[in-house]
Amino acid sequence: MSSRALLFSPNFPKSPPDSISTRNKPNSALFRVWINSPHGSRLFRVSVSDNSSERRRSGKVYADVKEIPESIRKSARFEDALNDVVLSEEDLDSSVPWWEQFPKRWVIVILCFSAFLLCNMDRVNMSIAIIPMSAEYNWNPTTVGLIQSSFFWGYLLTQIAGGIWADTVGGKSVLGFGVVWWSIATVLTPVAAKIGLPFLLVVRVFMGIGEGVAMPAMNNILSKWVPVAERSRSLALVYSGMYLGSVTGLAFSPFLIHQFGWPSVFYSFGSLGAVWVALWLNKAYSSPLEDPQLRPQEKKLIVTNCISKQPVKTIPWRLILSKPPVWALIVSHFCHNWGTFILLTWMPTYYIQVLKFNLTESGLLCVLPWLTMAFSANLGGWIADTLVSKGLSVTTVRKIMQSIGFLGPAFFLTQLSHVNSPAMAVLCMACSQGTDAFSQSGLYSNHQDIAPRYSGVLLGLSNTAGVLAGVFGTAATGYILQHGSWDDVFKVSVGLYLVGTVVWNLFSTGEKILD
Repeated sequence: MSSRALLFSPNFPKSPPDSISTRNKPNSALFRVWINSPHGSRLFRVSVSDNSSERRRSGKVYADVKEIPESIRKSARFEDALNDVVLSEEDLDSSVPWWEQFPKRWVIVILCFSAFLLCNMDRVNMSIAIIPMSAEYNWNPTTVGLIQSSFFWGYLLTQIAGGIWADTVGGKSVLGFGVVWWSIATVLTPVAAKIGLPFLLVVRVFMGIGEGVAMPAMNNILSKWVPVAERSRSLALVYSGMYLGSVTGLAFSPFLIHQFGWPSVFYSFGSLGAVWVALWLNKAYSSPLEDPQLRPQEKKLIVTNCISKQPVKTIPWRLILSKPPVWALIVSHFCHNWGTFILLTWMPTYYIQVLKFNLTESGLLCVLPWLTMAFSANLGGWIADTLVSKGLSVTTVRKIMQSIGFLGPAFFLTQLSHVNSPAMAVLCMACSQGTDAFSQSGLYSNHQDIAPRYSGVLLGLSNTAGVLAGVFGTAATGYILQHGSWDDVFKVSVGLYLVGTVVWNLFSTGEKILD
């Protein structure tokens, strides 16, 4: 209700009732407040007393309310006086700086977005720096493959552990630990490489350990901070940070290597983590209930629209693994990541071998799918949240978005064998990855839907399957290409996309199944 208040001088003749009179107290004040609204007007007579002493200080406020007659309220003199001195709600809001009015939950989302940006920047820089590093240290292709894969050894270790830790300790501590850990490992990479190969492998494993906790921790935090109606948009924005991080890393790494040498990539990217951690420790909280500076209106909005409230003490593993929607998440994540990892790791080779691009053209075109995914992920998030706000069930929305994320890539991959020009092939690849990004509003949002208190653990479970799909899929693609063709590679991916579509639509749900 929009109201207007008129404050008069405290020196008015009438005091509150005798029982609360402060007429003879020097540290008391009396004033009148008129509240005027379309629904009526009230006169408040307020007494404020201040009891001060050397040992204690206290105050009391008393109010007496009186109805203002309609005839007085509508009088021109009353309205003129009221309009001269009134402050509306808009005036009060405008007096607050814009950065304090910005929703705190979206500050958390943006910080998570920037963490994922750094995550992929620090991950992809090795794919560029490994070229001059292998030349300097005389590494053969087998050694290069060992170094590249060592990251996933640590990454697999902390998927489930990171989810358990986030759900029990809190996402703020876990994500902060992850960024600090992988940033230190990034900075130490040049030092470890100069000492010897075993030390480099250990540092890469440590980096995987740090990045492995990021997704479970982020999922835990957003399950507490973001209302259901904004869930798809927030997750899409955060995951688009990964795509843009890859773009940034691929774009800036060659420049830094050319100007300052390959160690500069690791020193510069890793040092950015210190800036992020300083902001994170100052601004972030694991839950809105822990934030003392959160505005009451926003806290009420979040608490009443978020299901995840109580901290987790124990993980009901048997109950979790007995739910079909949980297995739908795990299977679908595996099917999704098989195709995604193959496209992202083997795409440069496909461009060179099949489309006959040179290395420079291949590198530039590798950025296009990441940009397409960043755009499509946010578009899909906006569409999903709009559908939910218009009354469509969360279950239906999740199934629609994930079906696009499966069937879209499947369709465009089948078209690759029918196109005749490199431009059309690149377009099909970009469209494949663009529709793939709708999965951020499908299975990647579903962990918070079905089990908000255990969302970190669930994401750890399903992402473990996803990482295994990437490891096995990447290796299997090399085997297939030795004995077959690129069409065979795409057929396997399309088959898994179709399996995922069936499993997802039969067993997934958008309703909470675990308390």
